[in-house]
Formats: sequence, C-alpha cells, structure tokens
Amino acid sequence: MVHPQLSAVHVYPVKSVAGSAPGAAAVEPWGLAGDRRWMVVEPDGRYVTQRQQPRLALASADPLPGGGVRLGAEGHEPLTVTAPGPGDPSVPSSAPFPVKLARTEVEVVSAGAAADAWFSGFLGTEVRLVHLDDPLRRPLTPEYALGGETVSLADEFPLLLTTTASLHALNSLIAQGDHPDEGPLPMNRFRPNVVIDGTAPWAEDDWRRIRIGEVVFRVAKPCSRCVVTTTDQSTGERGKEPLRTLARHRRVGDALLFGQNLVPEGTGTLRLGDPVEILE
Repeated sequence: MVHPQLSAVHVYPVKSVAGSAPGAAAVEPWGLAGDRRWMVVEPDGRYVTQRQQPRLALASADPLPGGGVRLGAEGHEPLTVTAPGPGDPSVPSSAPFPVKLARTEVEVVSAGAAADAWFSGFLGTEVRLVHLDDPLRRPLTPEYALGGETVSLADEFPLLLTTTASLHALNSLIAQGDHPDEGPLPMNRFRPNVVIDGTAPWAEDDWRRIRIGEVVFRVAKPCSRCVVTTTDQSTGERGKEPLRTLARHRRVGDALLFGQNLVPEGTGTLRLGDPVEILE
C-alpha cells in the first residue's frame, strides 16, 4: 500500500515572483517561514500580482538570512534587499503604511528606493516593493478564522496544498478537451506550498484536518483558481488551460477549484518525505 507523503515544499518570498523549493521549511502561525512577506504594489498602494503582470513569473527571489531576499531576472543585475523594520534608519520611508489587498488593507514598510527602482525597471512601470514586517497585523478572513489567526501576504490563507494525483487527473482531462496542446501542465502553474504524493485523485476534497510530519493543519476550504494558472511560469505567456477544463469538471458556483487552503494548528518543521496522516 502506498502511504501519502510530502513530496515538495515551495516558498515564495515575494508574492507572485518565482520562489524556491527547499528540502525543509519551518511552519509559522501565518505560513511557511519567509513565504510571501514581500509584495509589489502600485504607487497608490494597490497590490500587483501575475494577474496584472504575468512577467512577474520571470523574476526570482531567493530568501536570505534575516528575512531579506536576493532579486534576480535575466538582463537585470541581481539586487540584495534586507528586511526593513519600523523606524529602520537605512530606509527613510520605513514607517508602516497601508496597502490594498483583494479584500482588505494591511500595514507594511517600504523596501527602499533601490528595490523600487529594480522592480520598476523590470516591469517597465512605476511600482514599489514592500515588506510585511509584522504578520500579526493581518487577520485571517473572518468567516474562516477560529480566532486570532493571521496570514502573510498570501491571497487569503497561510498555506496551499496540492496533490500529484489530482494534477495527473486534471492533465488527463485537459488532453481530452479543447486545448490538448497546452498540456500536460506542471505543478508550478498552481504555486503550491506543499505537494502530496500517494493519494487518490481529488482525495483532498474530503480532508478536514491532516498531519504532515510533526504539524497539524486545518483544511479551511478549496482553492478557487484564477488567471495566474494559465500563465507559463517559464515564459510569462498565457493560454486557456487549466481554467477551461476546471470550468467543465471542477466548478462549484463561480469557483474553479484545485488544491486546498491550510491553516496551521501549531508550529514545527516540514521535511521532504514526511508522512501525511488524514485526521478528519
């Protein structure tokens, strides 16, 4: 018998930018350590993701000790950005200020002029890079919170889980659909934090609580997918899949579902190969 296990861990230091795949990652109350603590915003503070700028997929952000990141992209000099804190004398504008996310606002601090210039040059439009120095500032979406839970700059939840079996099933459906030439899709289209092997397709739909290694998670809700999943993460180009196939086979109301959103019930470290136990 094949038992579920953790097959991949992904950390995305800058929201919507390419991340890293470490062999282990610490789980904090608001997500994986270092995951989506940075974000690109417009001058008015509105957040920028691959929804508006698919080119963000072509930039990389490698985590550094202390919470900083090293930015990279083809044709651009790498830039090391340290994590600013409130009142950081090296960043004159580091006092917290509000920026706009999908359903809420959160106070962040500026990454500084050099980081702003790097991302503005890369995207060809004026933007800023900001940092969530205190993740306790952003509460979880109220209808899914049990009290006092917080989240990083992720869309809504601390972690996103996918399974390889469901991806294989989805790719089989794509092969039978209107755009078979676009498949098979790699898992990076879905930008998960944790990937699980050894399950049946769509088994995660029925999970309510799970244990991965030493950490227990609440399965809060299925993940509703957007246009980012149609973006080739290696080229920045967009197609039709997987949204066309999800609309036919994985629609619930207006939501097109793939993956599950997780909320940690504790802290610990996830390691590749960790066993996965379905608690509820």
